[in-house]
Amino acid sequence: LLALTAFICIETIMECSPCEGLYFFEFVSCSALVVTGALLLLFSLNLHTRIPQINWNLTDLVNTGLSTFFFFIASVVLAALNHKTGAEIAAVVFGFLAMAVYAVNTFLAIKKWQMSSRQQSSRQTSDYIRARTESREVVHRPEIQRLDA
Repeated sequence: LLALTAFICIETIMECSPCEGLYFFEFVSCSALVVTGALLLLFSLNLHTRIPQINWNLTDLVNTGLSTFFFFIASVVLAALNHKTGAEIAAVVFGFLAMAVYAVNTFLAIKKWQMSSRQQSSRQTSDYIRARTESREVVHRPEIQRLDA
């Protein structure tokens, strides 16, 4: 919602003389809104379970991390190049708020990714140990004689 609000604020600006900062902020807010919205839709409808080949925790982590970084850069650039109009100031404020929320989400995504990585590695370790144990079990077969006996 903050990315949407920042995008709406930036779209209400009618004139700009150095427009590069404004265009970059517009691109970042629109991109973050579209990608996050698509991921939200995938997760809400449980469509991500149909594509198990993708590490969805890592995908969410990358999305939130990149959105945090680019919102920070875009907000700083727009703050430095703005003309002190109400829409630009509001866009900068909502840009920094969106950056803060994405940063918190990045932190939570890191924790979730670490937990899933640990669970996956412990599951692989237990499967390996079980397989080694099963391969070492000796079935007593009287038709096979030991050579050292």
